[in-house]
Amino acid sequence: MIRIVIAEDQRMMLGALGSLLDLEDDLEVVGKASNGEEAVTLVRQLHPDICMMDIEMPEKTGLEAAEELKGEGCKVIILTTFARSGYFQRAIKAGVKGYLLKDSPSEELASSIRRIMEGKRIYAPELMDDMYSEENPLTDREKEVLELVADGKNTKEIAEELQLKTGTVRNYISTIFDKLEVKNRIEAITHSKEKGWFK
Repeated sequence: MIRIVIAEDQRMMLGALGSLLDLEDDLEVVGKASNGEEAVTLVRQLHPDICMMDIEMPEKTGLEAAEELKGEGCKVIILTTFARSGYFQRAIKAGVKGYLLKDSPSEELASSIRRIMEGKRIYAPELMDDMYSEENPLTDREKEVLELVADGKNTKEIAEELQLKTGTVRNYISTIFDKLEVKNRIEAITHSKEKGWFK
């Protein structure tokens, strides 16, 4: 019997997924969580074979939970509506064994779980196409500057922290805007988060 924990913040979806998987003779849903924090707790308590998670959940996202569960011996499957290559790249780094989209047929889900238990990795084909087309265009130094911007630091504070002149930091920020094709700091942060380029 393959034991499964499901994490999904939409209750109807959580119930439907649980019922669907329980219909299969060899699958058993042993726990249900409504956020990433609960998912991590349940996996540690119940030691399931599989933890299937949505990405965008309160308390802790599916990706953060997957990163935390890396090495726990439970195979993580992301089941999401978001076919974003940045999320996908982060999921791969977290050791996720499956990344499936919610609009896949239900029978595909059960067979993907079985194949993942056999040691295979299953990734939605749409993501494989995007995977190589969206690399982060920023240099390491530009990423560093943007992360400090995201922490709410102003130009002067960034300059002090990185031991640069304020004019140099301004140039970096302007280059970041050009490369990401955004107009301001908030757009730059949002864009990078959506691509999964930083947490």
